Amino acid sequence: MTAQNDEQPKNEGEGSRTAAKQYNDATRKFVESGKVDKAAKDAEQAIEGDEAEELKRAEDEGRSHAAPHEREREI
Repeated sequence: MTAQNDEQPKNEGEGSRTAAKQYNDATRKFVESGKVDKAAKDAEQAIEGDEAEELKRAEDEGRSHAAPHEREREI
């Protein structure tokens, strides 16, 4: 029998509270940084500019690995 310890389990399974907290904290920090508008404008320029074709290929590649019901979903 192994001794139990008070450490947090390494595998929290689906719906990891630790990962959710880290994501939420990072998102909040980014929003509060004031960089959202610039990032949105940069993304818009990339989609409409020279990077458009490369970004479309990357999106198609990502979708090819998605579940069938997610492949045609608009983002």
